[in-house]
Amino acid sequence: MSKTRTICLFVIFGLAACTRTQKENQNTQNKATGYQIGDTVADFTLKNINDSSISLSNYTDKKGVVVIFTCNHCPFAKAYEDRIISLNAKIKTDYPILAINPNNPELEPEDGFDEMKVRAKEKGFNFPYLFDEGQKIYPIFGATKTPHVFFLQNSNGSFVLRYTGTIDDNYQDAESVKINYIEAAINSIENSLPIEPTITKAIGCGIKA
Repeated sequence: MSKTRTICLFVIFGLAACTRTQKENQNTQNKATGYQIGDTVADFTLKNINDSSISLSNYTDKKGVVVIFTCNHCPFAKAYEDRIISLNAKIKTDYPILAINPNNPELEPEDGFDEMKVRAKEKGFNFPYLFDEGQKIYPIFGATKTPHVFFLQNSNGSFVLRYTGTIDDNYQDAESVKINYIEAAINSIENSLPIEPTITKAIGCGIKA
């Protein structure tokens, strides 16, 4: 084989490998992006802290569902626990909250299933606290932080993503909150108004998976 032909083959194989790598990276990026505003969210089933199984489809009699990826150990998640409890007390009749722990307990033992039960009892959680065993659900949503919110509206029995991001505009001080984005989104839906904003930056700890 001539030297020129060898170089050409290296170039061809190199370009093919580069193209394949770009496609794989793009696929990974698309997968990590998760649901976009307006997407229909697929049903899922996860174990609750009372050892029952809960599915998104259990809530088709509600106007919507607020899915919050959260956990035990993260200081941001802890800072929002009381706010989530208070919020659920206000909205659970029509828009109940589903909390999901996306973390791998092998990487963060404090977020194990038994530890979830203890934390929920200590804080008096008034909402289901589900475990994303195997970390299969959070990537589908595109969750990246704890906490990370996804507000879903019930549209003829299907759940459509209407808002995603943070819970409110002041993670440091609950008393200084000016906008609760979940409540604002619900009010917009109830008054047939567009939700603004539909996306905010989730602030919290990175998911351990």
